[in-house]
Amino acid sequence: MTDAALTPTPNDCPLPRRRSDFATFNEAIDYAAQSEKGLNFHDMRGMIERPYPYSEMRKDALVMARRMVAAGIGKEDRVALIAETGPDFAALFCACVYVGAWPVPLPLPTTFGGKESYIDQLAVQLQSSDPKILIYPEEITEMAQAAAAKQGCPSESWQDFAKREAPECGLPQADPEDICYLQYSSGSTRFPTGVAVTHRALLHNLYGHATSMDLGQGDRVVSWLPWYHDMGLVGCFLSLIANQVSCDYLKPDHFARRPLAWLDMISRNEGKTLSYSPTFGYDICARRISSQSHVSERFDLSRWRVAGNGADMIRPDVMQNFVNAFAEAGFKASAFTPSYGLAEAVLAVTVMPPGEGIRVELVEEERLSGSERNLSRPARYRAIVNCGKPLPDMDVEIRGEGGQAKGDHQIGKVWCRGPSVMHSYFRNPEATEDCLVDGWLDTGDMGYVADGYLFIVGRAKDMIIINGKNHWPQDIEWAVEQLPGFNHGDIAAFSIEMENGEEAPAVLVHCRVSDPEERVRLRNEIADKVRSVTGMSCIVELVPPRTLPRTSSGKLSRAKAKKLYLSGEIEPIQLAA
Repeated sequence: MTDAALTPTPNDCPLPRRRSDFATFNEAIDYAAQSEKGLNFHDMRGMIERPYPYSEMRKDALVMARRMVAAGIGKEDRVALIAETGPDFAALFCACVYVGAWPVPLPLPTTFGGKESYIDQLAVQLQSSDPKILIYPEEITEMAQAAAAKQGCPSESWQDFAKREAPECGLPQADPEDICYLQYSSGSTRFPTGVAVTHRALLHNLYGHATSMDLGQGDRVVSWLPWYHDMGLVGCFLSLIANQVSCDYLKPDHFARRPLAWLDMISRNEGKTLSYSPTFGYDICARRISSQSHVSERFDLSRWRVAGNGADMIRPDVMQNFVNAFAEAGFKASAFTPSYGLAEAVLAVTVMPPGEGIRVELVEEERLSGSERNLSRPARYRAIVNCGKPLPDMDVEIRGEGGQAKGDHQIGKVWCRGPSVMHSYFRNPEATEDCLVDGWLDTGDMGYVADGYLFIVGRAKDMIIINGKNHWPQDIEWAVEQLPGFNHGDIAAFSIEMENGEEAPAVLVHCRVSDPEERVRLRNEIADKVRSVTGMSCIVELVPPRTLPRTSSGKLSRAKAKKLYLSGEIEPIQLAA
């Protein structure tokens, strides 16, 4: 039961704030433990269950570190941790840092289609990271042990690991160039790739993050983001330690069931709130509230200072819907803070200066795809969101296919360089060489720069090229989403090779309709919509709900959807002739 007498950790305390100016993350933990601030874990309704001051977290971490040493875990060993939002993971992650081992946060089963799918995915990540041990919450014992057994990896619940002896022992000194942790990414190259992040890179990005957000007195973070994804792990856990900020947490699966509990928690914060979400989080809340009235009576979002937005393509229409839904509760459109980043750069590359809100530019589709303007039909435009300015010491450059730098408003590949660019992909020199060139990181994203701001237009590897013309899958997917009954993430667009050797666009769509005639009508309606966007016929396949695969961070995986479709693992719904 939730104890009404529990007191959350404070927003402010006498300890002077240091903006991540530490040599190692070990020092950051030690300093944060001198404050009264900390992490606060809430139940499904957003009511506090467990305040966890940084002082207590450090104490638990040091005990756990001694257990790790006694278990033979040392410098550069990997420790796979199932990243459940709670005190156990927080203490275990910090324990690894104290020991010099590399924590490897791995996902919970909630983001995968089923039990076997999760076991297979976890086993692949264990094979890649080659950990000394997998530590997991006992609720998923069967699946965790099955995945570990596939790799011959020792495994133990954290409840059992906490029963081990913790004899006194010395702990190693960390160096700024040591690897701090491995972050699994669905980013620049083939999956899975473990991004190796040094202490220096982590702390520099956290400094830039705090500086860009102008982190100050009275600020507090509220988060439901998972800790196995960089936005949740770095932005809403490690950053808070390194910058001494208190945070209120809602578990990701609790947010999925009761998304408005997130806004309830923000409403109760008496300080200034920083809270982040991918586009779909704002979308869910705006949809959920649309059937309710008395928004201003339930919520007070007037102190929401930074409403961060990142991790996927930012959609201005969704952001506007959120403003429309919650303006009467005091939410200000200027609070929106778009950003761009990726795990290969720790977290953030660019951040919109606070208070500037969502700014868009309308760009002709032909410019986005690099094709010739068709003068026989009216120009079509896509709204491209301004993702802000580079963090301190981060350089961003737009390059053409030949590697030449491009000027303002010229679309090309996004490259970045700075102290927080990753060390390497773990045990994957080929993938590292593919994306790291002379200190510059090829992000795999396409965009352009204008007046020092970065605009992202899509993923280079997702581009659909038909008859020499480029099409962004997002354009096709967004077009289908405009039809009634579809949500963000219901559609995957990609190209496939036909028997005659030519490429054709294919669209997989979640179907919630059971009537056979209605399904045929829906398929034809989708085909017409895609034809209006691409100017050509496409293959439309209706698939059961929750069929389309996602990355560990919850993003649609077009590449995996294509692979599963071509292999027959995704079976389309058979339509009447």
